[in-house]
Amino acid sequence: MYRFGCSKNLVDTEMCIGIFKKEKFEIVNNPKDAEIIVINTCGFIESAKEEAINCILEMADYKKTGNCKYLIAMGCLVQRYKSDLEKALPEVDMFLSIDEYDNFWEKISKMLKKEIKSKNTLDYLDRVISTGNTTAYLKIAEGCSNRCTYCAIPYIRGPFVSRKMEDILEEAKKLAKTGIKELIVIAQDTTKYGIDIYGEPKLSELLEKLCKIEGFKWIRFLYAYPESITDELIETVKNNDKICNYFDIPLQHFSDKVLKRMNRKSDSKSIERVIEKIRTRIPDVILRTTMIVGFPGETEEDFFELYEFVNSAKFEKLGVFKYSKEDGTPAAKIKEQVHYKTKQSRLDKIMTLESMISKIKLEEKIGNEYEAIVDGFSNDNKYICARSYMDIPNEDGTIFIKNDGKVNMGDFIKCKITSVRDYDLIAEMIN
Repeated sequence: MYRFGCSKNLVDTEMCIGIFKKEKFEIVNNPKDAEIIVINTCGFIESAKEEAINCILEMADYKKTGNCKYLIAMGCLVQRYKSDLEKALPEVDMFLSIDEYDNFWEKISKMLKKEIKSKNTLDYLDRVISTGNTTAYLKIAEGCSNRCTYCAIPYIRGPFVSRKMEDILEEAKKLAKTGIKELIVIAQDTTKYGIDIYGEPKLSELLEKLCKIEGFKWIRFLYAYPESITDELIETVKNNDKICNYFDIPLQHFSDKVLKRMNRKSDSKSIERVIEKIRTRIPDVILRTTMIVGFPGETEEDFFELYEFVNSAKFEKLGVFKYSKEDGTPAAKIKEQVHYKTKQSRLDKIMTLESMISKIKLEEKIGNEYEAIVDGFSNDNKYICARSYMDIPNEDGTIFIKNDGKVNMGDFIKCKITSVRDYDLIAEMIN
């Protein structure tokens, strides 16, 4: 099974694998050996669409050269362009849109021409965790209701729908019993959790309850929108040792003109206030954000405001995307589209600035001691690849430590930072 896109899509993939396993299918890693190949697609931006389609075409070759009898495509790209894909890619035996997930196994059974003995659907409790024995994601809501003008997620995934707290806690307890030590709480907008069910945000309460579950050592939450970061949430992070002092805040821009065009709910002053508040109350906090450059109508003045903000805010982690014109979104209809060379130039300028900021921030860590989780080892096995509370998997940096052969994946170890290499840290083990 192949998965593209975000961690929310990863959880869907794990539930899909869980169904096949429950139905007594053997899960194989090599596509040459697979009789059924499933590709969970992403349809968020143009590059993700191309990547998913290229994978579909590549996997289709295994119907000729391997054991593959059935090729299935599912996920966001299918939800968005199902009819077009069916015409363009006859190699695919079944396209499963997100709307059809409730009838997942019924659809698969019909394709396989088998008797429908069960109506298994995607179930959080039957997930097969694919992120190792120590780290797992916990999806607490589906969809999004923010309606940012550049984003297709509400059209693909629908409005924001929270899961019931008792269901989330049941899943979390099961994860803890299996040995998961690092729990990463996710949704399209985690800070809106509970508003649709309980009439008010409940992320702080949920985090407090997750902290009481035995077994978890680190708890993180991602995708915290700035306008919804409350004093209560900041205090919850500050006062709970299990919750990593790490805020992932997708800001997207700083110019008030651009933020308004994006239909973002924050403005420049409120963004500055929330960042100052977090840094003041949690001095060792790590702040991560993402920005979009080249949004329609973004002027040189708008970009300069963004650049100066990045320079002053000094985010420990920052990613930049070039605006992608997405079908059906309001921003795609704006006439003042920015030239792709201008987008690339602006991206390069922000990332050059951020690389200098990151280096300074990382050099400040030299001499400090941290607890870190072992994610794996270098290809030559000479180094341990680890992360502290300052890094999320597959997104942020790595701590490289000389391998003494005495640690295993998933172990928590203590280390002392000795030097910096690009966005990564070099450390020595502390016994």
